[in-house]
Amino acid sequence: EAGPTMVGDEHSDPDLMRFLGAMKRNMLGNNFSEYYVNDAPRVVLDKLESRGYRVVSMTGVGQTLVWCLHRE
Repeated sequence: EAGPTMVGDEHSDPDLMRFLGAMKRNMLGNNFSEYYVNDAPRVVLDKLESRGYRVVSMTGVGQTLVWCLHRE
């Protein structure tokens, strides 16, 4: 997959979002904000792994891929 990659919502940890280089945006018509990066998911997952996160599961929803991660 190629970027951009959605990495969080308006309630996400701001320090983690800065670490990922994420930008906050509000898409027209949505009443919520989301964080995204231009990196491919592989790059984002590698960065999160360096912070102790591990992939627990992954699924596809339409043309969207969703990863569930956990940090010990």
